[in-house]
Amino acid sequence: MKWLQNYPREVKVFLVASLVNSIGGSLMWPLITMFVFRQLGRSVTDAGLVILVMSLGGIAGQLLGGALYHRVGVKRLIVGGLGMNALSLLFLPYVSGHWYIFMFVMGLVGFFNALSMPAIQAFIGFRFADRRGELFNVIYVANNIGVAIGTALSGFLASISYDMSFIMNGLTSAVFALFFWRYLSKVQSDSGGLQLEKRKNTIEKVQTWKLLGHYRLYLFMGIGSFCLWLSNCIWNNGVAPFTMMKGMPEWNYSILWTLNGVLIFVGQPFILWLKRTFAGSPEAQMTASGIFYLLGYIAILSFHTYPSLVLAMVLTTFGEMLISPAIPSFISDRTGKSAPFYLGVVGGMGAAGKVVGPYAMGLLFDWNGLVPVAGLSVLIAVFSVGAFFVHSLMHRQNRGDIPLSM
Repeated sequence: MKWLQNYPREVKVFLVASLVNSIGGSLMWPLITMFVFRQLGRSVTDAGLVILVMSLGGIAGQLLGGALYHRVGVKRLIVGGLGMNALSLLFLPYVSGHWYIFMFVMGLVGFFNALSMPAIQAFIGFRFADRRGELFNVIYVANNIGVAIGTALSGFLASISYDMSFIMNGLTSAVFALFFWRYLSKVQSDSGGLQLEKRKNTIEKVQTWKLLGHYRLYLFMGIGSFCLWLSNCIWNNGVAPFTMMKGMPEWNYSILWTLNGVLIFVGQPFILWLKRTFAGSPEAQMTASGIFYLLGYIAILSFHTYPSLVLAMVLTTFGEMLISPAIPSFISDRTGKSAPFYLGVVGGMGAAGKVVGPYAMGLLFDWNGLVPVAGLSVLIAVFSVGAFFVHSLMHRQNRGDIPLSM
């Protein structure tokens, strides 16, 4: 690809590693509700409970990962988190027949997977500071090419063995951990502000409450992210069981996520046009993202047919394409060395939406199907747009960096 020629070899290798990891990561998660509902014979509410437990682990991982960045160091945090995530995934096939142990291990998967996220995002922001906004988007696109490939394979793998999806996910996570171990070992001599290793005698105490006091930086952005993740639970805890009740095969659902991954790649010109004309700043991109999500859920509520699901996936994918690079870019630009902390806080708030959403939507679906689930998603998306709009207003007059330190 010609656009890759503009980047150094280091970035290209990083993109390939991210691509492989995202292929593995996407193999199971679009089908987790189907696994619990069909393979384990549990209700949609139980499927929501599993995702709730995994999301609780994700909140703890996000918050702890951001707080430990400068205390533990990037290398231990990323490699350790990914390595333990791989072990947890590989252990899942052996405990799927034991319900409570299965839920506990899913919580560990959520925790260790999220533990490395703030560190990886902060690492990108520090390592490639002069091109961080561009790199966040490029890596996001590469990851979602992997999602397109992984989800295309997921339905096929599920028809053979759900356990195979767990194993493939675990193996790719282990490969990603190995990549980071070798990669970070090579850049140690040029660490700069990356904080690759644990500080020894001069650890600066993180003034958590002081950082949290800068609520304008993160609060409304975090609330908007919380609402988006909550409403987006409609796909696993509304759409997935809806397709099964209609007698559709697994690949009908997985093809929606394949569409998501393909569109993220081929839809870049449209998103670039939106950024040039209507949403030039990360704050505006967040608000526009909320609007696209809202329109997608309205499409599901209005028609609740398979074509409306396709339309909704297109609209919500545009929303995803706008917000996913915008949040880490905004935080990295505005918070300096405190970026890992704020990435963890906002990521944790977003993950909290995954805690509330699956169980609530599972209950609603068991009660009356897709319609009340879609109605809840529309309502929550309205709050998301409002929160992002307030965040945008707060930063309209102040585009400069806010000097924060750890």
